[in-house]
Amino acid sequence: MPPKLTAEEIAVKDAARLNELGYKQELKRELSSIGNYGVALSVVCISSGLTSLFSYGLNTGGPVAMTWGWVVVFFFTLMVGLAMSEISSAYPTSGGLYWWAARLSSRRYAPFASWMTGWFNLIGQFAVTAGIDYGIALMLGAVIFIGTNGNWVPTPGATTGIHIAICVTHGIANSLGPKVMTRINSFSTWWQVIAPTIILIVIAAKAPTHQPGSFVFTYYNNNSGWDSPVYVVLVGLLQAQFTLTGYDSSAHMSEETHNAEISGPVGMTMAIIVSGIMGWFFIIGFLFCIQDLDTTIASASGFPVMQIIVDCVGSAGGIVLMVILILACWFCGFASVTANSRMIYAFSRDGAMPGSQWWHLIDKKRQTPVNAVWLSVLVASLLGLPSLGNATAFSAVTSVATIGLYISYAIPIAAKLVNKKQFKRGPLHLGPASDIIGAIAVLWICFITVLFVLPPVSPITPVNMNYACLAIGAVILGAGGRWIVDARIWFKGPTINLSDEERAHVHLERDEQDMQADDIERPKTVDSDDIKGAEVSEKEIASPTA
Repeated sequence: MPPKLTAEEIAVKDAARLNELGYKQELKRELSSIGNYGVALSVVCISSGLTSLFSYGLNTGGPVAMTWGWVVVFFFTLMVGLAMSEISSAYPTSGGLYWWAARLSSRRYAPFASWMTGWFNLIGQFAVTAGIDYGIALMLGAVIFIGTNGNWVPTPGATTGIHIAICVTHGIANSLGPKVMTRINSFSTWWQVIAPTIILIVIAAKAPTHQPGSFVFTYYNNNSGWDSPVYVVLVGLLQAQFTLTGYDSSAHMSEETHNAEISGPVGMTMAIIVSGIMGWFFIIGFLFCIQDLDTTIASASGFPVMQIIVDCVGSAGGIVLMVILILACWFCGFASVTANSRMIYAFSRDGAMPGSQWWHLIDKKRQTPVNAVWLSVLVASLLGLPSLGNATAFSAVTSVATIGLYISYAIPIAAKLVNKKQFKRGPLHLGPASDIIGAIAVLWICFITVLFVLPPVSPITPVNMNYACLAIGAVILGAGGRWIVDARIWFKGPTINLSDEERAHVHLERDEQDMQADDIERPKTVDSDDIKGAEVSEKEIASPTA
C-alpha cells in the first residue's frame, strides 16, 4: 500500500496537475470530495426541478408518465454522467466540457468544437439558474397566496420581480468568498436530502386519504391538447430531464476541489444516483397524497405541490413545509450561480467571451470571480422577463437549459468516441464499458434534443408555442456566426496562463500554439489498472513524455 498523502501533498499534486493542463492555481481549494458532491447535488436539486414542473408533468401524461418516465430518464442520465465522469477524472479543470472538447477533438476541429461546446454550456447554465430562481418565485407566490387567504394573487409582474430579487440574493451570497460558499454548501448537502424526506413523511402521515397504486403507477392524464399518448408521454419527460441536469458543476468546481481527479467524478456520479433515488420517492409520495386531481391541477395558488401539501396538513402547516422546500431550492440556486460563474471565469480566461478581460478577474480579498458571479445574476434575471407576456415562457427556459447543457455534454463524449487514441484516462475510468456507455449517452442526447424543441401544447399559438427552438437556433446562429466572422481566426481553443518561469517549472517549454488540441504534449499518465490504486509519483507528474 502506498503511503497516504497529507493535505499539503494533495494540494501540491492538484496544483501540479492543473499546471500540466496549462493553468496556474488561482482559485482557493476549499472543497472536499463531499463538498464537490454537495455542489452537484444542490444544483440538481429534486426539490426545485420536480416541484416547479409538477403541473407540467400532471398535464402531459400524468402519474404514469411522471413515475416511469423518471426511471427511464434516470437510467440514461446515469449513462451520460458516467461518460462525463471518466473524462473529468482525466482532465480536472474549471473549463470542463469545452476544455475536454478541444482536447479530445482532432486538431482541425478542436477550436470549433471547444467554441460551440462552451457557448451551449454557458447558455444552458444561464437558463438553469433562471429556471431555478423563477421556480422559487412561483413557490413564494403560492405561499403568500395561502398566507393571505387568497387576497393576494401573484401576477406575472410580481412573480418576475420576486425572481429578480432572488437572483440578487444569490449574487450577494456568492460574492462573500470560498469559506462562506463552503459553509453554505455543506449545509445544503444535507438539506437536499432532509427537506424532501421531512415533507414526504409529514404529508403521508397527515393526508386524509391516499390514492391507490393503480393511480400512481398506471393513470394517464392529458390536458396538452395532443391526441397521441406516445407523443404526450415523451414530451412529458421534460420534467425529469430538466431536474436531472447541472451535475457538470462538479467539473466546473475542479480547481477548487481537493484531489479533483477522484473527487470530481465521484461527486458527479453520486449526485445523479442520490437524486435519482430521492426523486422517484418524491414523485410517488406526492402522487399518493393527491386528494383530488382536478383541484390540484387547477390550484388557485398556481402551484399544485402547494395544493397537495395544504390539502394534507392545512394552511399553517403547508406554509411551514413550503418554507423548508423553498430553502432547499434557494441553496440550489446558490450552487447554480457558483457553478455558472466558474464556467464564465474559465471561458473568459481563454478569451472566448465579449468583455473577457472583466469576467475572469479574481477578487484578491475574497478569492472569488465576483464579476462573473454578477454576470450570471444579470443574465438569469433577464431570462425571467419573457414570462411577463408568455404563459409558457418558463417551460421554454427549462427546455433551453436542458437542451443547451446536454448538447455541451454530448460533444466531448462524441469526440472521445471518434478519437479514442487521444484520450489518456485518469485514475477513475469505465474500462471496457467506456465506448458502449459513451455511445448510449450520445444517442440519448440526440433524442432529447429533438424532443424538447417540439410544442408541448396544442393548438399552437404565438403565446403557448415552445420558443426553445428559437433560443437554441439563436445560439447556433450567434455562436456559429461569430465563429465564421472572426472567432475562427483568433480562437484556438483553451490557452495556457502560465508565465515563462512557471512553464519551465512544469516542463512546458513549448509556446501557446503547441498547447492547443492535438499539440498539447501530455504528461505521462499511469493507468489505474497498472498502478492498482497507487499514487502517481511527483516525478511522473512533473515530467511530460515526448
